[in-house]
Amino acid sequence: MIVDYHMHLRDESGKMAFAPKAIGPFLETALARGIQEIGFTEHVYYFRQTAEIWDVPYMSERCVYDLDEYCDAVLEAKRAGLPVKLGLEVDYVGERQARLAELLEPYPFDYQLGSVHWLDGLAVDSSPGVWEVMTVEEGWLRYVDALCELALSNHVHALAHPDLAKIFGRRPVPSVLADLHERIAFVVAAAGIAIEISTAGLRKPVGELYPDAGLLEACARTGTHVTFASDAHEPDLVGENFDQALALAKATGCRTVAVFEGGLLRQESIE
Repeated sequence: MIVDYHMHLRDESGKMAFAPKAIGPFLETALARGIQEIGFTEHVYYFRQTAEIWDVPYMSERCVYDLDEYCDAVLEAKRAGLPVKLGLEVDYVGERQARLAELLEPYPFDYQLGSVHWLDGLAVDSSPGVWEVMTVEEGWLRYVDALCELALSNHVHALAHPDLAKIFGRRPVPSVLADLHERIAFVVAAAGIAIEISTAGLRKPVGELYPDAGLLEACARTGTHVTFASDAHEPDLVGENFDQALALAKATGCRTVAVFEGGLLRQESIE
């Protein structure tokens, strides 16, 4: 089974579109590319139900949409028998993580993706961001600390783009990077959650999959679950370059994919 569990619901113009009809083009592209199931994971900070959490202008300015409307659109597609899952991309917010989880608890998500985009109000995936005030090694250490904290929070089911800190091609020395890979793999396996193999990195300055082979090999050694993702913000990107994601998964010994339903994980063969 092949899934794409990371995408953002938009209309043909790229605007937010929380309506069942907007799902069709995403699903059509997925099925054309041999993907059996898709999951929508809108950014949590877009929804006014979470407004109390955000103190970064980038997020608070976008916090204007209705979470119920988004959920209803995806749930209607599910009720119609379409192979879609309801997800959410949940940002790391440190000491506010439990409160964010409390706000989201009433909603019937199949899974929640955990992402680390911000550290102390500075972006990891924008320049200059954290890289203006931290060395490469400091930035990576802080990023991995946050990622592991999120993994162990019991509030997410998978980690999105787990080595996002490499987005601009900056990495610590190989020995430090290898230690960080081992730490991520150990923590994620202990938490019993998954990491995604994402083709989004191929569209970024680093020009490679998230995660790289070193991290995925470490995860394979610990028996970490994996899933697949395009991080599509438009229908044409669904399942893009999944041949590379599948090749990396198989090369590192991954033979199953994590599939979610109602917050529960099961394994399906990717053969």
